[in-house]
Amino acid sequence: MLATKTIAALATRRIPGSIRFKHTVPDLPYDYNELEPVISAKIMHLHHDKHHAAYVAGLNAAEEKLAEAQHRQDLAGQVALQPLINFHGGGHVNHSIFWTNLIGEKNGGGHLHASPLKTAIEAQYGSLSALSQVVNSKTAGIFGSGWGWLTYNPAINGLDVVTTANQDMPSSLGHVPLLGIDAWEHAYYLDYNNVKADYFKNIWRVVNWKDVARRYDEAVAHQKK
Repeated sequence: MLATKTIAALATRRIPGSIRFKHTVPDLPYDYNELEPVISAKIMHLHHDKHHAAYVAGLNAAEEKLAEAQHRQDLAGQVALQPLINFHGGGHVNHSIFWTNLIGEKNGGGHLHASPLKTAIEAQYGSLSALSQVVNSKTAGIFGSGWGWLTYNPAINGLDVVTTANQDMPSSLGHVPLLGIDAWEHAYYLDYNNVKADYFKNIWRVVNWKDVARRYDEAVAHQKK
């Protein structure tokens, strides 16, 4: 799956004397104020520098414990660590996608250009506006924290809209993530308080459709192999 390649690509720094790599937080591909007024620089600092960093730290710590358990041939210990690895690893992967899924309006955010993705959206949903309503409705229905996703679903060879709880990844459903909307409170609360519907509505203004279209093209090409 493409998600497996994504996870592997995120392992970037070798630990001296170790056989594994440390995961690191990727730099934002733009300035912290790039997404204003939709998402403030203050939220971006907290979200990227604190929350994403916490997932990376948790993932690295869990993988260290996993390596120790494997060395001891402690199968029960290895199994017990999987929820931590899934949670922190999912948080790392999901947020790494999220940052590149976004770009400021002045740099093309919100503009869906002519592409195979646009053709697919219009064929399946009628329009981008109609798609956004489907995504927002499903995302608003998340109980607690989670993510709303536009995905490529190999089972139907087409687009799909799904939600995942907490930091679960679309790959757990067999889907390829194209566009993720973070529905955790830390993603919007400082700007929108408890009116998350406004956050869901406004975030479409800063979607980087070039990034989403690239992911779609890669997913389709992978499916044809």
